[in-house]
Amino acid sequence: MVASKVIMADSFLSRIQGLLWRDRLNRGEGLLLRPCNSIHMFGMRYPIDAVFLDKAGSVVGLIENIKPWRVSAVFFKATACLELPAGTISSTGTTVGDKLTISSEQPN
Repeated sequence: MVASKVIMADSFLSRIQGLLWRDRLNRGEGLLLRPCNSIHMFGMRYPIDAVFLDKAGSVVGLIENIKPWRVSAVFFKATACLELPAGTISSTGTTVGDKLTISSEQPN
């Protein structure tokens, strides 16, 4: 498991806002940007890991510890990006080709 609490950013405004006004991502948290095939770190205050996913949930790109004020490569096969706390890719052993499942629990 790479994250137990994932926030979905799938509207224009939620993708623009992203993590900009957050002080940090805690271990186990993530932000799923959809659609997304590249990210920028303008205005960010801390580094993150980025996992780029295709429509089937397969990992097509990884960026570890991308620092503020940087821009990622474009991953043309990606349809989503899961932003995670820096160090998550390494600590979970996530690699290109892995398949991630995003599940949501609805309150009863």
